[in-house]
Amino acid sequence: MNRTRNTLPVVLLAAAVGLSGCTLAPKYERPPLPVADAFPAEASPAPTAEEAPEAAAAPAAKDVPWQEFFTDARLRSVIDLALANNRDLRVATLNVQKAQALYRIQRSELNPTIGVQATGERYRIPESLGKDGVASVSSTYTVGLGLASWELDLFGRLRSLKTRALEQYLATEEARRGAQTSLVAAVAATWLSLAADEENLALSKGTLEAQGSAFELIRKSREAGVASDLDLRQAESQVEAARASVAAYTGAAAVSRNALELLVGAKVPEELLPDRLVAVTDPKGLSAGLPSEVLLRRPDILAAEHQLRGANANIGAARAAFFPRISLTAGFGTSSPDLDGLFKSGTKMWTFAPQIVSPLFASGSLFANLKVSKVDREIAVATYEKAIQAAFAEVSDALALRTTLVAQREAQDALVVALEETLRLSDARYKGGIDAYLPVLFAQQSLFGAQRAAVGVRFAEQANLVTLYKVLGGGV
Repeated sequence: MNRTRNTLPVVLLAAAVGLSGCTLAPKYERPPLPVADAFPAEASPAPTAEEAPEAAAAPAAKDVPWQEFFTDARLRSVIDLALANNRDLRVATLNVQKAQALYRIQRSELNPTIGVQATGERYRIPESLGKDGVASVSSTYTVGLGLASWELDLFGRLRSLKTRALEQYLATEEARRGAQTSLVAAVAATWLSLAADEENLALSKGTLEAQGSAFELIRKSREAGVASDLDLRQAESQVEAARASVAAYTGAAAVSRNALELLVGAKVPEELLPDRLVAVTDPKGLSAGLPSEVLLRRPDILAAEHQLRGANANIGAARAAFFPRISLTAGFGTSSPDLDGLFKSGTKMWTFAPQIVSPLFASGSLFANLKVSKVDREIAVATYEKAIQAAFAEVSDALALRTTLVAQREAQDALVVALEETLRLSDARYKGGIDAYLPVLFAQQSLFGAQRAAVGVRFAEQANLVTLYKVLGGGV
């Protein structure tokens, strides 16, 4: 009998170790991609013959670190400031630390908790209960090393909960990576928007100066009786239009600067602000038929998959709740009525208290909890598939715009050149007395509008490249 008692803890521990790797969670299988195998060919331009060798060897945008994607040193410095000071990114990082701590808490439940406890007790036995009707005072002192209630995870309940906590932590880490990628893209887009505003402002100031000079010439010609009042008023209208444009772009630049500083989370030094549009890296290797599997590296999709894995593991915990729970409580130490004799021979004591709790009647709550966990998994599957579909649409849109924006920029640049020549010829005909000032006025208006449109197209082209960087998952 004593031998059986001594071997019981060993048997239970061996059983716990033997079943420690078992869980009742269903085997995880990644859902198939709910989109086409490749992006539409018309949405992703094939490289030219000159670009083909370079495109084949170059990495996709998702593999390019942002330090290499954004080539302007000032922009890189601004992004560094944002990564260090942006409050949203700071919250995302703290959420990762919180999730990591919660995972460690959940993981610790798999291991026993051992502690030391020392107690001392003195109590009086009244006369009515004492020997021979005499009251007495008794003392008990105990020092022990104890094993707190430790659940033997025979059916994988704790391991399923640990897996769920791990997946939630990993999902939070991917959310932080996604927040960082979004922040980098937002800072770059806002910085480029400020650059476009500054370039339009400089263009408007230059136009105002040119129009002011033309107005002064016509005014002097009017005083000499050569130009008409109509010519003078038409020139004046151009001056006022240019002045209004200067005011508008001054305000736009101030708003863009405020938006940039909000993203950065700090004051942006003047030497890091742009004065004109600059080019960012054009990601090579984005040829026709780009496989849609590249989406699986996006942080938001990885986060959704980790949530799906966590929901899958939670089913195992819900299933394990139907089975008995076995927990152990044990202790070893010394006990003595005298403090001085606490560690003397003959004071050794030990306790061993296994406990088995098995559900018999729970009014259907266990079945309902299992149903909830299965529905949660289906919700996670739908969320994962929707994230992939949304990502596929974003990449398709960005790739489709990439080709059209290049063609639009080339056409707009050609239009500016043509209108510059039109203005030169119209001005020459006016000064030669062949035409009135009205053709010059139209040519000036058309050229100014085309120049502003050219800035807008170049900004849209650069912003599209930033969007491609973001929707393809960003860099390191």
